[in-house]
Amino acid sequence: MISPSEIQLIGKELAIRWQDGRETYLGASLLRSSSPSAEVQGEPDLFGRLSGATAGPGKPDVEILGWKQVGNYALQFRFSDGHQTGIYTFETLRRLGDGEEPV
Repeated sequence: MISPSEIQLIGKELAIRWQDGRETYLGASLLRSSSPSAEVQGEPDLFGRLSGATAGPGKPDVEILGWKQVGNYALQFRFSDGHQTGIYTFETLRRLGDGEEPV
């Protein structure tokens, strides 16, 4: 797993320089709408039915207010709309930066 070597907030974009030298730029709206939290992605019940999902189009006015590192594998963001429960693995951030769906 490749970890970030530097993280900066540039306006409404998160800039990540990875240990392999690649750079990723992720907009606050994309990060917020892609939150891996149960609140956004939903949570399956015993029968596989998804409940609680609020994922949808981006939130253009949302901003990143801050973040903290979670262990040696993820970041947790605090957004201007109050959301702060998603834990984004480095792999998820890298995939989002490559335009791929997170796993």
